[in-house]
Amino acid sequence: MHPPPIRVSRAEDLPVLGEVSRAADRLFEDVGLVLPPDDPEHALRSAGEVLVAGEPPVGFAAMDELDGRTHLDQLAVHPAFGGRGIGGALLAEVLARAGRRGSPAVTLTTFRDVPWNAPWYRRRGFVELPRSDWGPELRARWEEERGAGIAVAPRVVMIAWADPVPGGSGS
Repeated sequence: MHPPPIRVSRAEDLPVLGEVSRAADRLFEDVGLVLPPDDPEHALRSAGEVLVAGEPPVGFAAMDELDGRTHLDQLAVHPAFGGRGIGGALLAEVLARAGRRGSPAVTLTTFRDVPWNAPWYRRRGFVELPRSDWGPELRARWEEERGAGIAVAPRVVMIAWADPVPGGSGS
């Protein structure tokens, strides 16, 4: 089975994306993590760009730019549609779009030990980004997350190089 098509979100997607986010967050309870309440619709409205998979959406990737790099704020797939390659397809599109826009890399913050977090990203080419390599905007985002109570378990910052633009300099 192929993942559903990926497109840029529309305003009418917002309520569905909020439910996708809440359903995905409930998975953390299965590993003993209780995340603070949040307002996913507000966060998605604030994102620089949101990609969705499916019609209606069953997954999304919300992105911003921090320190001249694409930053993946959130990647979520509704648990009823997990294991179908949707998250991987969304991530591949994030990396491809970053490259097309001239962003050298994609950064993200995630839980270090949750299987579908850092280990999942590591299998897809992400590596831990040392604190000494964080820019001021990434540092501020880290502190915002801590202040919001998201750091309920060890977290890491990760980075992967964006897909180079075909025919580009590759630098």
